[in-house]
Amino acid sequence: MQKILVILILCCLLYPVLYANEADSLTFAQAGQLAVAASADLRHARTSQSLMEGAWSWGLRAYFPRMGITVSENDRLQQIGTDSFVKNYGISLEQLVWDGGRISMSRKLERMELDIASSRLNRMAGEIAESAIAAYRNVLSSRTILEIRNSAYVVLEEQRRILNEEVNLGLALAVDLASADMNLADARIDIYSLQLDLAEMEKQFAEILGLESLPILIESVDINRQIVLPVASAAAALAREQNPDLVEARFSITKKQAELRYISNSWIPTLRLTGNFGLSGQRYPLTRHNWSVGLSIDFSTPWIQNQVGVQASWEPPHDRGAIVQNSLTPLPDPASSFSREQAALSLALEQEKYIVIHERIGRMAATAVEKCIFANQKLILSIEAATLGNERCRIEEIRLNLGHITRLRLMEVLIEQTQREIAVVQAATSLLEAERELERFLDLEPGELAEFATAISSQRRD
Repeated sequence: MQKILVILILCCLLYPVLYANEADSLTFAQAGQLAVAASADLRHARTSQSLMEGAWSWGLRAYFPRMGITVSENDRLQQIGTDSFVKNYGISLEQLVWDGGRISMSRKLERMELDIASSRLNRMAGEIAESAIAAYRNVLSSRTILEIRNSAYVVLEEQRRILNEEVNLGLALAVDLASADMNLADARIDIYSLQLDLAEMEKQFAEILGLESLPILIESVDINRQIVLPVASAAAALAREQNPDLVEARFSITKKQAELRYISNSWIPTLRLTGNFGLSGQRYPLTRHNWSVGLSIDFSTPWIQNQVGVQASWEPPHDRGAIVQNSLTPLPDPASSFSREQAALSLALEQEKYIVIHERIGRMAATAVEKCIFANQKLILSIEAATLGNERCRIEEIRLNLGHITRLRLMEVLIEQTQREIAVVQAATSLLEAERELERFLDLEPGELAEFATAISSQRRD
């Protein structure tokens, strides 16, 4: 029982610590999400998009009847004759019966514009997230390089201490000690410069994330990581399907097609029904009423515009009326006759551009895969060079013990080895950048490239 109680107490004490560590840690994907959430420009753009969506929803009002209410009082005082006091109250209704699909097509065009704007918002969010991921990589790379330089500096200090003792014993020259001091000074300058750059990077990274200080960065620059890449053909196929540039190009083609249909149907006449009801009289309660029902047809083309209206009215108990009106305007807008040809030409241009982009995206996806392969080969060669450099350092230490070289020469070899180790970190960072570039090209989230490549490999084996 006591053991169980002790375990429960330890769990209660450790849980807040573990939870805090989990909450304070940060991955590549989480960094992108925090940057997106902290972006004021993106919030403003999304709010504007939401307002436009709301305005588009209220556009349904065009399908419903339009009602108007009029109130008037006409008082006339005459020096000769009888004064008159006329009061009128009226309600009018107008209902669109048929407009050749103009409103529907117009709403479709607006919807496409909103979809394109939404796609651009997604791309904007992706760019903001990518800036955070790039800043994350830069911080990781700089921290790793700083660790390498600090470790190398400790080794160089130890070699300088030994060299100083050798000079005191007369086993080495004082000029070698001076050269060693210069090498240490250069190493300190490099460390201080890198520390300043790293501090600035961390501040900028925290600003991108909207945080006052950086949490624990749990990602690392793993130089021994095995990468999994999709074949070039599979990457090209996925890029042609969901690359953001191609998605926007398809939106543009669909929009141009809708615009062409809209202009082609502009000659179709519109049909409207109107109704009016009114009350009138000289005093309250108003005793006279009237109503009317009408039909109007509007036929418009670049060459002719014709409006026909028919209206029937009744004012009880005996008065009835009918009105027929026709208005004809020749050549209202001849220049608009070229609108259809212009829309067709614009559509053809968008289709040609899409074909070019489609082919180019496929080639660029294959090139991005090759770039990842080259970056990986560069990393492998850098690791091999660093391994050979370690072996060379070991041999130079043996040669130093045999008296074939000076300790200053060994320090120079150690400095060269530091540069090789830094080159390994830089090559690993370049590989991360190349993989992320391919993921963006394929519209994948950070870390999904390996899953996609594995899935493709499984499909090929099946």
